[in-house]
Formats: sequence, C-alpha cells, structure tokens
Amino acid sequence: MTTKLSGHYPGWQPNANSAVLEIAKAKYSELFNHEPRVVACHAGLECGLLGERYPGLDMISFGPNIRGAHSPDERVEIKSVQKFWKFLLEILKEIPKA
Repeated sequence: MTTKLSGHYPGWQPNANSAVLEIAKAKYSELFNHEPRVVACHAGLECGLLGERYPGLDMISFGPNIRGAHSPDERVEIKSVQKFWKFLLEILKEIPKA
C-alpha cells in the first residue's frame, strides 16, 4: 500500500478572550436558557484557513449536531440545524460594525 498526502488545513488557536465568543455565550444563554458548553475540538477547520489569510480575525466555530462526519454514515440532526441557524442570526445582530 502507498499513501499520498494532499491538501492542507492549518490549525488555529481558539481565543478564550474573544469578543465574538462572549457575544455568542450571552446569546446562547438568552435563547436557550442554559449556559453553552464551550470546548476546543477537532472541528472548525475553516477557521484555520481563514485565520491563515486574515491573521488576528476574531472567530469562533459552532454548528449543528453531526454524527459519523466524513463517512457514508454522516448524518445531521435537523432540529439542531434550526437551532443553530436562529443562534447565528442573533449573534450577527450583535457583532459591532467595523
């Protein structure tokens, strides 16, 4: 067997002091009546790509519940898509204009 590596997804270091994160945490609590669970995990690869091109960009990664990602068994929980769409719209209302 031989392998070939291709493509590049740079990592990114989440910012625990992010203004966007604070807005998101407040909005989540307001919308869903409980504190969000904030974790760093193997996800948000797009943040690495964006951060590489826009150093210092304040960003977070979040999304719906996905099971079996990147496999033929990948599934998304529809109710969580609706929840996170509403969440995104509320976050965007609070982001300061530059």
